[in-house]
Amino acid sequence: MSNIPAELKYTKDHEWAKLEGDIVTVGITDFAQNSLGDIVYVELPNIGDNIEKEGTFGVVESIKSASDLYSPLTGEIVEVNEDLNDSPDLLNEDAYTNWIMKIKISNEDEFNSLLSASDYKPLCEE
Repeated sequence: MSNIPAELKYTKDHEWAKLEGDIVTVGITDFAQNSLGDIVYVELPNIGDNIEKEGTFGVVESIKSASDLYSPLTGEIVEVNEDLNDSPDLLNEDAYTNWIMKIKISNEDEFNSLLSASDYKPLCEE
């Protein structure tokens, strides 16, 4: 069973989002890292890039496959987790502590339209 923290929001593509002011921290869910297996590489986005909701912002590669990452929100990338360059396996250790990027969002309504933990849970049970 995947860990699905109630305080976070989720996408159907298995990214999580946490809002703090106008900054949203984004990562992959526990379900995603379990599905991928041992993560060996993370392609991080560039700070300063503008991203559209559902736009691709990077790639996570595991020994099994590679998966595109999709932004849950529109905004400007203001920070990336550089630790993942040397230790992509941090995502396997704790998918919720080890975020991928932070976005300064332009539309808070987009955040409110993301899935709640209870709405996301059935996607992990299919």
